[in-house]
Amino acid sequence: MKRREFIAGLGAAATWPPAARAQQAERTRRVGMLIASDENEPLVRSRVAAFRQGLSDLGWFEGRNLQIDYRWTGNDPERTGRCVSELVALAPEVILAHSPPATLALSKATRSVPIVFVQITDPVGAGLVANLAHPGANISGFTTFEFAMGTKWLDLLKGIAPNITRVAVMQNAQSPTWSGQLQAVEAAAPSLGTRIVSAGVESAADIERSIAEFGRETNGGLIVMPDSLTLIHRKLIVLLAERYHLPAIYPFRYFPDDGGLISYGIDLADVWRRAATYVDRILKGAAAGDLPVQQPTKFELVINLKTAKAFGLEIPPTLLARADEVIE
Repeated sequence: MKRREFIAGLGAAATWPPAARAQQAERTRRVGMLIASDENEPLVRSRVAAFRQGLSDLGWFEGRNLQIDYRWTGNDPERTGRCVSELVALAPEVILAHSPPATLALSKATRSVPIVFVQITDPVGAGLVANLAHPGANISGFTTFEFAMGTKWLDLLKGIAPNITRVAVMQNAQSPTWSGQLQAVEAAAPSLGTRIVSAGVESAADIERSIAEFGRETNGGLIVMPDSLTLIHRKLIVLLAERYHLPAIYPFRYFPDDGGLISYGIDLADVWRRAATYVDRILKGAAAGDLPVQQPTKFELVINLKTAKAFGLEIPPTLLARADEVIE
């Protein structure tokens, strides 16, 4: 370029509007997403959309100043390992990780790339962070439930089906938070006149066998713990609970949407949207280990009245009044 043309170009740039000059100066930042689900799962895709909306609310737009590298693990350990290796090799500035197994695998693979997790119940017990207030290392994020939720689930289940005396607690047997969640429910059981049976599962076949065995006896109930495995097989769980006449309480509203009896848990879209605030802070220079782990703030109670009637259950008016939504 000739010197005269170069100077003319500088003069033209100086006359651009401020917004145009800022857009020219913006550099593209790179973010990774490790998602423990199949790519065609609409529920998880809606949460990814909530995360992206949270980023755009903070001024981060894909294709303009942000590139997001997506990796969907399908909740498969071998595939998770490949996804983790691929993301770390891309050297993003921060990675959002979904679910305990995926986050644990990622935390072992890198101590330098910042990690923001979502949907983990006990990050301390899982060995991901030192403590909630000061996570340390390169990781922080947003928990799904406090262990006290076990008492709440059991209390709600007894309130809707007072005759149950046995309760199976279903969770992914490979989850690092499994034992802590089970202990919380077991601690509440004696005061509510129930006996807890652990039901660790790792596949659809495990789920079917476990519910069939437990459902052979009467006065049983079911608590389904939050996990990618129970999400993927939610329709099977709801179908089997109905087949064996097991009143069940679930951690998220999409279970009652699919015919489940009752759910009490967090608004997942809200959590993923809030996770964008930590990604934003890290992109602006904050250290992940200095950001305190955030606990849930928004809960919702959903009751499927049609399912309750099919089970022959009369929902107490006080419980109906507390519900955020009643599915007729």
